[in-house]
Amino acid sequence: MERYITIRQPQHVQIGSGSAAQIGLWAADAQKVLVLTSKSTALLVEHLQLKQSAEIYSYVPAEPDDYALQAALEHAALHRPDVIIGLGGGSVMDIAKLVSVMWGGSQRLEEIIGADKVLKRFSKLALIPTTAGTGSEAGIRALVTNSKTQAKMAVESRLMCADLAILDPDLTLSVSPSLTAFTGIDAMAHCVEAFTNIRSHQMIDGYARMGFSAVGKYLGRVVADKSDSQARLGMMLASYYGGICLGPVNTAAGHALAYPLGTKLKLAHGLANALMFPHVLGFNQPVCPDKTNEVLSALGGAKTENSASAHKQAYDFCESLSIDMNLSNYGAQASHLRAWAEEAFAIRRLMDNNPREMTVDDIEQIYQNAL
Repeated sequence: MERYITIRQPQHVQIGSGSAAQIGLWAADAQKVLVLTSKSTALLVEHLQLKQSAEIYSYVPAEPDDYALQAALEHAALHRPDVIIGLGGGSVMDIAKLVSVMWGGSQRLEEIIGADKVLKRFSKLALIPTTAGTGSEAGIRALVTNSKTQAKMAVESRLMCADLAILDPDLTLSVSPSLTAFTGIDAMAHCVEAFTNIRSHQMIDGYARMGFSAVGKYLGRVVADKSDSQARLGMMLASYYGGICLGPVNTAAGHALAYPLGTKLKLAHGLANALMFPHVLGFNQPVCPDKTNEVLSALGGAKTENSASAHKQAYDFCESLSIDMNLSNYGAQASHLRAWAEEAFAIRRLMDNNPREMTVDDIEQIYQNAL
């Protein structure tokens, strides 16, 4: 509690069914509006009810790399928007953040990697998630993949905090049960990894508790019934709370171990996190038993003093969402694991947050257990 932290959130947050239509009023005075989205979410632009014609760029891919960012920057530089709207999942919103602070200036991506290196923002920024997972709309961090090394590069700046975030569950109604499960586990992982983090903070613990409790209450419901709008909204709040956790505390080993699975196997980020979540929770249980029990209780489990039991309960929760938890079924082979373990171990910005020290051998064993 004595540690100094700063919590940054969007200036305005609008929540509720149909709230996406309010952005038309918010952007009514804009001369040029650029909507950044993906092919899968471009049809949702009509929900925004924009008052003027907007330029729509629908080519942001999942897990975007520096080339994808450059393409979006070039498009923005031609359009010169005074308002940028990021409509999509975490990848789209991260690109929207970066474009808003880069399109009109001379700073290159490599010059702003890290914290507080961005000098200026060139457009007002609105972020509208269409999945309930990353919580990118809540925070000031953006990730993009290095096309040469396949490593994740993180940019963090208060200038990437949205002027407006909108949480409209109607935009998530078409998301498939499997993607709903993957993104929901990602939201939970943000909360749990911040909660059990060596840098945890009592205030952030409150957001984390609200987040993983909402996942325990609503994720199973919405996977079973995609039209359950109450559960959809509950998961959007869980995702938002997880996004708040990322700023002052951030994630830890779970995300570090998930990143090689995303880049090497091309797994969805939420799926990679789901595959690692039970193993890392069980590994950390001996050094944070009370917090682990809080997590298990929120997910419908029972208190335990045993790391194997913590692992099994978390594994069963993920499996109950119809997630195939066998890493080998996604193309992983034993010969891959050592290199992946070394890669994950080198992500010190996350590994150094883990409550229990984890060696390369430990990581390789976790991957082996996940096979």
